[in-house]
Amino acid sequence: MGHIRLSREADLIVVAPASANMIAKMTHGLADDLAAATLLASDKPVMICPAMNPMMWSHPATQDNLALLRQRGVMILSPDSGEMACGETGEGRLPDPAAILTHIQDHFGSHRPLTGKRAIVTAGPTYEPIDPVRFIGNRSSGKQGFAIARALAEAGADVTLITGPTALPDPAFIETLRIETASEMQESCNESLPADIVVAAAAVSDWRPAKRLVSKMKKRRNAQPPALELVENPDVIAGLARAKAGRPALVIGFAAETDELIENAKEKLTRKNCDWIVANNVGDEPVFGAEENHVYLVTRDTVEEWPRASKDDVARALTQRIITHFTQTPLKEAAE
Repeated sequence: MGHIRLSREADLIVVAPASANMIAKMTHGLADDLAAATLLASDKPVMICPAMNPMMWSHPATQDNLALLRQRGVMILSPDSGEMACGETGEGRLPDPAAILTHIQDHFGSHRPLTGKRAIVTAGPTYEPIDPVRFIGNRSSGKQGFAIARALAEAGADVTLITGPTALPDPAFIETLRIETASEMQESCNESLPADIVVAAAAVSDWRPAKRLVSKMKKRRNAQPPALELVENPDVIAGLARAKAGRPALVIGFAAETDELIENAKEKLTRKNCDWIVANNVGDEPVFGAEENHVYLVTRDTVEEWPRASKDDVARALTQRIITHFTQTPLKEAAE
């Protein structure tokens, strides 16, 4: 079959131009022409180069479709701005062919600066069972961790994503391990070593019930609420950062705080022996489940406030800092 053969022979599928209609077909799995059928039948990387009227580009339907494709691992080039064939002016012009070629070359490693690096990214919450029905958990959606995994992979890193329960699909072309508890996350992280980079974006539960009930805890009439005894969970990132042998060269933790953000982030940096902390305030601004994030990058010597941006943009900015760290750090020091 022609579309099957085409989908298997390519190392990369580039859609240029990618119209709003083609983007919608890709998002919803339509296969009513050769191009759409080839894309649906392929398990190869896909790069799209959007080109359309500015109003079509900015329409919420198009932007929602692009967000979903990005989650699936599709590489999306931003369109250029300028005068359109229809006579209107704005964002939506097909990127210059030379720019498209550069992105293709980058994909195949000629300019992928993290090629050869191994990265572990943790994301999402952990659920600590109380009984077969109830659990201790948190509101983490996993969006920021998933975005970081994608950005590192796009920069050439070999990424393992270890995620707690989320509603997000597994990113394309990234090894994804799904776990539930903090102990399972610790075990998966240890089994994924060695690694050069660890980005611990997961919101790991600090405690778990001392005893997991086999049967559902029943509510009895006129009975007092049962006491819940908690024990401390393993500290996943501290274990990785304090490893005497095989410690990753760069360990990055996250601090979601409601009070004294920077002070708590600095304390966590020292206590867990991290190299960097990405800190955000989850009390004043919507973060859990949101599409944007407002973070601070805290190191042993500096504190940088980054402007509020999409979680994809935060992921790309963090990845660029990681690239700079490895390109400016002597090889011997990085290995140590």
